[in-house]
Amino acid sequence: MSPVRTNENKKKMKRISYRRPGRPISHRVRKIAVLGAGSWGTTLAILLAKKGHEVALWEYLKEQAERLARERENRRFLPGIPIPEEIFISSNLKEIAKGKETVLIVVPSQALREVVEKLAKVKISQKVVLISATKGLEVGTNLRMSQIIKSYFPENRIVVLSGPSHAEEVSREIPTTIVASTSSRKLSQEIQEIFTTPYFRVYTNPDTIGVELGGALKNIIAIASGICDGLGLGDNSKAALMTRGMAEIARLGVALGARPETFAGLSGMGDLITTCISRHSRNRGLGERIAKGRRLEEAQREIGMVTEGVPTTKSAYELSKKYKVEMPITEELYQVLFGGKDPRDAEFELMTRKTERKE
Repeated sequence: MSPVRTNENKKKMKRISYRRPGRPISHRVRKIAVLGAGSWGTTLAILLAKKGHEVALWEYLKEQAERLARERENRRFLPGIPIPEEIFISSNLKEIAKGKETVLIVVPSQALREVVEKLAKVKISQKVVLISATKGLEVGTNLRMSQIIKSYFPENRIVVLSGPSHAEEVSREIPTTIVASTSSRKLSQEIQEIFTTPYFRVYTNPDTIGVELGGALKNIIAIASGICDGLGLGDNSKAALMTRGMAEIARLGVALGARPETFAGLSGMGDLITTCISRHSRNRGLGERIAKGRRLEEAQREIGMVTEGVPTTKSAYELSKKYKVEMPITEELYQVLFGGKDPRDAEFELMTRKTERKE
């Protein structure tokens, strides 16, 4: 089985228009590999294929790749959403990545290094654009995803894709806005052209550190928000948690070199709001289960999917100590997740800690 290809004998790349009421969105067809067939990877592969790009989707497990190719539906993560026949699906990374112009990496944060190591052995061109759509920090090194990718591909251009974007909604073409982050304005415009559709709008921000940290750290507050729900606390409680949570995210972000204004945007406050209130949020759901008495491992099994906020809490806690940044919510959640602290005791500690003179 081979991926669908445009006519390679043509000197000019084919251009297509994604039609909508009013003017069409015209763009150049690109060869794109999507690494990771979870809910978000599958959703982005479908979006790109519908737009007319030549898409290949990589699934780590051979049996699952064969099932996806046969059934044309990701029944575990996106039931009811058909996968276009034009998308080539395989567990062979070399077959997926070879000859592509763009490689989109959408794997769990703690698996990203392993996948990037395998990709490096494929020996892709230095002209290939690498896009990270993974939100998290690597436990142990506490590195951002783009930093890990850069360590293996120092000459390639790297982009971060982040923002409030639940796969369950994007796959159903519910209007969504995200952020593409890279220091190159020209490359930012290329990414906008690749992804933008009538239901998926892409903004740009050159602050890669801030965009990545906003997308990673908001999952910590989302778990805490779920605990808030599980304890039966009110809207006042959640508003306080989210607002003060963003304050400590921004403090750590600035200490690591991010711009403070980034955290007021889509990849900061926007992503935080979505993840803290949505019924689709795995991290919020995890926190709710823990508040109701589940152990961490038990709650994770019930969710059945990766909850990035768990390892990110560990990394953020270590970074806060290293850079001497005050992060009381993160510290209390760390004790709940890894120290066995009762969520009610954590709530009491947060509410009775020394008062501050200003917000």
